[in-house]
Amino acid sequence: MVASYPDYADAQRVVDALADQHFPVGGLAIVGANLQSFEQITGRRGLARAAASGLTSGALTGALIGWLLGLFNIAQPLVSSLVMALFGVVVGGVIGLVLGLVAHLASGGRRDFSSISSVRAERYDVLAVTEIADEAELAIRELKPASR
Repeated sequence: MVASYPDYADAQRVVDALADQHFPVGGLAIVGANLQSFEQITGRRGLARAAASGLTSGALTGALIGWLLGLFNIAQPLVSSLVMALFGVVVGGVIGLVLGLVAHLASGGRRDFSSISSVRAERYDVLAVTEIADEAELAIRELKPASR
């Protein structure tokens, strides 16, 4: 370990500064230590939200499939891809809405909330291969006043 930082941006900034000075950064690594799983709850997920989510994803999927069918003239040569995409929005939206509701009801009330998961580290260590470790540590020490 040649340096340690409280957040990833600081470690990244130092490695980037070394790269700008043509230091052989291929021998370096940024490693997060003491990882923690973090889940930010974004809201309640009821029937309305499940239906809206299913409708949206179904409509987008249907539009893409309809557009591709029309683009490659698989359905009918005279039907434009725009018409097929609009048809796909309607059909896909209805299918997605139904599937979203069924999936929510099938969950039996488990996880009636939406969230965003991430992994955080307590600190970020800059590691170097043995051959360049001393040189890397010296180069980082010389950077510190300029990088903070």
